Amino acid sequence: MSYLGLAGFALMILIVALLLWGKSTPAVVFILLPIIVGFAVGFTAEEMSGYIASGVSGVATTAILFIFAVLFFGVMNDAGVFDVIVGKVLKLVGNNITLLMFATVLIAFIGHLDGSGATTLLICIPPLLPIYKKMNVRPINLLCITTLTMGVMNIVPWGGPCGRTAAALEVGTSEIWRYCIPAQVVVIVLILGLCVLLSRNEKKRGAGYNPAAEAETVSVETVAEVNELHRPNLFWFNIALIVAVVLMLTMTKVATHITFMIALAIGLTVNYPSQKMQMERVKAHATDALTMAFTALASGVLIGIMGKSPMLDAMTQMVLSAMPESMAPHLHVLFAAVNSPLSMFIHGDALTYGILPIVNQIVSAYGIPAAAVGAAFLITFGPAIYIMPMTAATYMGLGLTNVELKDHIAFSYKWAFVLASAMLAFVLVTGIIPV
Repeated sequence: MSYLGLAGFALMILIVALLLWGKSTPAVVFILLPIIVGFAVGFTAEEMSGYIASGVSGVATTAILFIFAVLFFGVMNDAGVFDVIVGKVLKLVGNNITLLMFATVLIAFIGHLDGSGATTLLICIPPLLPIYKKMNVRPINLLCITTLTMGVMNIVPWGGPCGRTAAALEVGTSEIWRYCIPAQVVVIVLILGLCVLLSRNEKKRGAGYNPAAEAETVSVETVAEVNELHRPNLFWFNIALIVAVVLMLTMTKVATHITFMIALAIGLTVNYPSQKMQMERVKAHATDALTMAFTALASGVLIGIMGKSPMLDAMTQMVLSAMPESMAPHLHVLFAAVNSPLSMFIHGDALTYGILPIVNQIVSAYGIPAAAVGAAFLITFGPAIYIMPMTAATYMGLGLTNVELKDHIAFSYKWAFVLASAMLAFVLVTGIIPV
């Protein structure tokens, strides 16, 4: 049995345990534990430096995106844009929490048509979070509904997981997606049903819009400060700027982080022309922005040491050796069934490029199409993708909603597992994916 494989699994178990325990920040865990384990298995300092550099370079643009996106939406919020939007949405949904959650699914569904997790989170959470807070609905509900919808939509052919799966199996993305479409439709309906359940739970907690209670909690000083920052005469300009950003994100190939760099510069210049006010707005949101960037860059250490070293291959071989030969004809189903919990411990690339091609090679001898194998993998992998500790965009969602990772996993993963299981059961029972 490979000591590298054992070390890799031990590393992932320790990381998940520490994160769930809540005794350390994710960034510190992602940096220190992989380095300690790396030295323990015999990697030299030079080797680990190379692994870390490769991993960090892969998440660097994500960290830059976090910084400028958080600053941009922070400036828009300072200017009072979202206050107006919140007021309009509250009038439409009234005191109906279920309708609010339905609207969340719709926005996440449309927002994720481009397949970008970071983009969807930025489109959904900053405008909707104030509404959830005004209606006394816990932000973790917003994060849960958004990430589940994104996960299901992430199966689209232009999404990253589908592209990587197709590349690993040497098959077209559209071929894989055709197997997935019916399951996606079913699960979107199930997510709407989940919204009904979650809204009932929140109502039992006393959720609902209470203008009187809100007024009591806002001090005169706070109102004065907010009004000083608001730019009501620039409302339509700021709306146009936000729309332009969304269009750039969804309809062009301009890098997401560059889009937000430009948008932030324009937003600051127009709303707060003086150098002093610009620096004050940047400083006001710097903590949130840098915290998210810090975590993203730290995850690069983990991805580098585990994913770029021989450790990943060793872990893959251990998983394969543990499977009985009698399961060979049904290996794609077995792999799909354990895929969701495995993905919480093993990086998605390890599953996609390490295990999936071997599974496909085995079951192809029994007449199972490669596209079906890829679809079975995707439909159980997708729902939890933005709950996984190894997904960089997960930390953007956590940062935007101010939710702890352990709380997100505890609250959202059970629903992701239910959705993944429902999707798998549906495609197997209907014969869409052969057993």
